[in-house]
Amino acid sequence: MAKNEQAVKNDLFGFGDKNVAYAKYFIGTSYLNGLVSPDDNVDINVANVNFEPGCRNDWHIHHNGYQILLVTAGEGWYQEEGKPAQLLTPGDVVVIHEGIKHWHGATKDSWFSHVAITKGTSEWCEKVTDDYYDQLTK
Repeated sequence: MAKNEQAVKNDLFGFGDKNVAYAKYFIGTSYLNGLVSPDDNVDINVANVNFEPGCRNDWHIHHNGYQILLVTAGEGWYQEEGKPAQLLTPGDVVVIHEGIKHWHGATKDSWFSHVAITKGTSEWCEKVTDDYYDQLTK
């Protein structure tokens, strides 16, 4: 069993189902549990996103809004373009402003979970390649 698997799978906000809708924007398998149902009075998306070890999303940019990540379990990475990757652990909070190109996901040896609060639309960019990802060290 990989590090933090039980903590992520038993996360307070629920593990969710395989993230089929966004799978093309990830390397590896992620799981998604929507926490807020969108309606006419709510213009943000709130979801618990769970990553298997080595899973990460593609580089992306948020337009017309922002994203806030609340790390709840495991170990993961967050990186803005042009800056070093940051190791994330439970309790970390990341605020991503509009127009900032970035990616996030699990470390190689740990499951990872965060609640993502997102407003606006996402522009998906290139993959975080294995060669690039494999160079990251804690």
